[in-house]
Amino acid sequence: MTVGSGTVNFQTVRETNLGVVLRTVRELAPCSRAAVASATGLNKTTVSSLVSDLMARGLVRETGRNARQRVGRPGVLLALDDSSIAAVGLEVNVDYLSVVAVDLLQRELLSRHVPFDARTAGAEESVLRIAHTLGDVLADPALSGRTVVGVSVAVPALIDAPSGVVTHAPNLGWRDVPLRERLSELLGAAGAEGVPVRVDNDANLGAVAEYRVGSFAGTADLAYLTGEVGIGAGLLADGEPLRGASGFAGEVGHLPLLPDGPECACGRRGCLEALAGIGAILREAVPDRVPDRPLSGSDIAALVETAAERAENGDATAVGALERAGTWLGRGLAVLINVTNPGLVVLGGYFVPMGPWLLPNCRAEAVASAFAPRAGGCRVELSSLGLSAAARGGATSLIHSLDAGLLPLPGPRASAAPDPV
Repeated sequence: MTVGSGTVNFQTVRETNLGVVLRTVRELAPCSRAAVASATGLNKTTVSSLVSDLMARGLVRETGRNARQRVGRPGVLLALDDSSIAAVGLEVNVDYLSVVAVDLLQRELLSRHVPFDARTAGAEESVLRIAHTLGDVLADPALSGRTVVGVSVAVPALIDAPSGVVTHAPNLGWRDVPLRERLSELLGAAGAEGVPVRVDNDANLGAVAEYRVGSFAGTADLAYLTGEVGIGAGLLADGEPLRGASGFAGEVGHLPLLPDGPECACGRRGCLEALAGIGAILREAVPDRVPDRPLSGSDIAALVETAAERAENGDATAVGALERAGTWLGRGLAVLINVTNPGLVVLGGYFVPMGPWLLPNCRAEAVASAFAPRAGGCRVELSSLGLSAAARGGATSLIHSLDAGLLPLPGPRASAAPDPV
């Protein structure tokens, strides 16, 4: 073995072990170095060195001494350092940009919802607006003094995640947009050179958010349905995203449910999205308010509010439209349940304010149409994360990538004392 390869291998092993120790501190904190050594199988000297390294990088801190330790010298307790880094998630959808930044403990540092008609703007203008919004967020005082470990962008589209290319986003009108490359260029020109950029499907990241920080956090087998103009599903199996061979798993919005049904944005007819997507619901629930043209981003939020208000007031047209949409959703979910057997389906986005009228029929039809008795025990619930789910999922996925060694750890802070030899 050459010295060069030995150095590379040593550094690779050390970086892996840093991630292992970081993840262990997250799971056990507050905990002692001895507890970390016991949990990881690493010797105490190695753990001490790795902890010193993580402290220098601003990822771990000492919190005091363990008062319950009765024999020997009290151990110093460790916890994650929540003051030094940030991860940023952004979602672009038909009618808004949503941004969330979190710290190492996945606690929110800032959240923004920016109305933006991405469908009308087109791909290039949207990319410029995304970059501008991210630049504003990175300069926000809430992130002052923090190292941004990465930016994640969620898009309602087929995504080639390794390259960050948006392959096809029918509701945005985008095709083959090299989003990661363009954003990296624009952020670099704005002074954020070197910040890792990821691009993923909005439903995938919504599912991650539900698993990590949602009301049903810890449910390892779940599906998250976006409640937008389009309907996508993010699928988790044993806590890991189910992407499929080409990364396109979860496109339940294009399940063909009604031959010769209404035309879908994909060009086919009778898709779930054409029957129970937000655009389809609004055209039936508030027909007098929907313009005779494709809905623009500026229309949707106001129309959803109107539909929910009318249903609350007992308007038969609105209630009937929502109940029918709930039935179609249940039929689509039955297919999903038959194939993937999730323990939980979470309805997100604009499905949430319409949930009181969607859920009863949705749940009943899922049970009636699924093969397994009682839909295999699958529950259908509403998200508590609102329109920030995908952005939050992107930010939290970056944090967990640090633990897993899938994202570079930040270097030592300038003020950190060097680790003694």
